[in-house]
Amino acid sequence: MPIHQQVLSTDGLLQPTIVAPAPWTLTGDGYIFLYRFPKQWIVEKGFLLDYQQLNYKGIVGCVMLVDYHNTPVGPYRELLLIPGLFKLCHKTTFSISKIYVSDSNSLWNGIENWGIPKELSDFTLQSIDNHTEKIGVIREGKPFFEATIQRGKISFPLTTALFPLRITQQLRDNWIITKPTAKGKAYFGKLTDIKVNGDFFPDIGFLKPVAVLAIKDFEMTFPRVVFNPIAL
Repeated sequence: MPIHQQVLSTDGLLQPTIVAPAPWTLTGDGYIFLYRFPKQWIVEKGFLLDYQQLNYKGIVGCVMLVDYHNTPVGPYRELLLIPGLFKLCHKTTFSISKIYVSDSNSLWNGIENWGIPKELSDFTLQSIDNHTEKIGVIREGKPFFEATIQRGKISFPLTTALFPLRITQQLRDNWIITKPTAKGKAYFGKLTDIKVNGDFFPDIGFLKPVAVLAIKDFEMTFPRVVFNPIAL
């Protein structure tokens, strides 16, 4: 059950108004752009954290744009990069290197629950027609990510039961391992236009995605985590 509170931390930063421990159940819509990122490019431009730099394997990664309609901290939007696979805690796992969210409660809880390095930004969403949307992300008043995505008309079920996920992040002295699950209705899509400022997010404009998926009416669960102190 979320706990509503508003206090100041010792460094003077405002703490969240909602503290929502795991597990979380979330619903919404989103887009997944699948890539085979050039390894050296990701190492140089992918905002990898120190522990990720040392253990990056690559193979397949993704950029995700998510519009969460219902979460324990309310609705919010999200842009994130999963550069690919890593070898962490003696396991092959995914890890998030860059992520922006539109809500400060999501930011604080994401860090404290799962070690996800969230940053705050503003989002815009414009419906061009029934099958096309334009999404923008703004940081400190500066637009840095704009994408126009067109989805197909034929849907198919998509579930992580077919593609199990493991996400590993480092938070202070702990390794945090979580295995989210999700299911929803998917459509193949097309990325018709994209502009990215590489100072804020990897400029993927020159890359062709392996696939673009539009996900509608998904339900996702982020479970309680495993704290693993095993050193690399």
